[in-house]
Formats: sequence, structure tokens, C-alpha cells
Amino acid sequence: MHAEQAGAAGFRKVSRVVLLDPADRILLLHGFEPATPEVDWWFTPGGGLEGAETREEAALRELAEETGITAAELGPVLWRRQCAFLFDGRLWEQDEWYFLARTGQTRTETTGLTELERRSVTGARWWTAEELLATRETVYPKRLAEMLAALLAEGPPGAPVVLAPEIDRPPA
Repeated sequence: MHAEQAGAAGFRKVSRVVLLDPADRILLLHGFEPATPEVDWWFTPGGGLEGAETREEAALRELAEETGITAAELGPVLWRRQCAFLFDGRLWEQDEWYFLARTGQTRTETTGLTELERRSVTGARWWTAEELLATRETVYPKRLAEMLAALLAEGPPGAPVVLAPEIDRPPA
């Protein structure tokens, strides 16, 4: 871990994007554990800060790299959480900020993925809140479906909501 990426308690600083299209669908990426592809999940675009970039700069850069979407209007931070999980043979500890963003650009491309992402991301999908609420697939953060439904019904919170920490260890 680079020193500039360390956050609270040594957590890696991460920006994530809750990207909504004009129909209020959210874009999620589909990923899996490289060593055990049957262990899969859906997650929001985003990743660690690089160098001296801000959280906002990281959010937009990661969105462009992971989805090819460059026409997005970044809004407020909705949620913050700390999480830890095993992935690709290492423990990742992250301090994540989730930014709201809107776009009219719904076509995605994955040409900007890192080598690790190319080995562990299979694509992207736009989800309605109803589809997320009904799915039995694993989605991170764990309460994303309920939080998205509340966001769409009530609008963004006045200040970022601090989510309960999530510690995940995939089944052996």
C-alpha cells in the first residue's frame, strides 16, 4: 500500500460512484474471485486514489477507466464506509466514499481496466432499484438496494451517511 493511499487506521482511500442514468438505473460491475470464479458479486465502479489526486478526481478517473463513461456529473458524497475483504490472495482494507453521479452515456467499455480487473471483471449492467431489491445475487455494499431505493425516494442526504463497517471473507 502506498503511503498516500492510507486512510483512517491504515485503510486504503477509495472513491466509488453511484452512477445513475436518466431512468434512475444504477450501473454495477460484475466481478469474481480470480482463484474461484464461482464466487462472484456486483459492485459500484471505483478504486483507490493515486498520488495527490482528490477523492473527486479518483471517482471520475476510476469511472472512465472501468466503464469508459466520461460524461458524468459528479454530485455529493452519499455514504462512507470502512470495509475489509480477502481478494486475489490478499486482505484489502478500505475507507470508501460513495459519490452520486448522473450520466446520459449508457454504453460502457472496459478497455481501461487494470490487469487485475481484466482477470476479475466480466462486465457491467444497469439495474433498476426494483431489480436490485429482488435479486439474490451478492451486491456490495450489502444494503445497496435499500439505500438506492431511499436515495431515489428522498434525494441525497444532507451529509454523508456513515455505513456500518463490512468485513467479508469469501467461502473457502
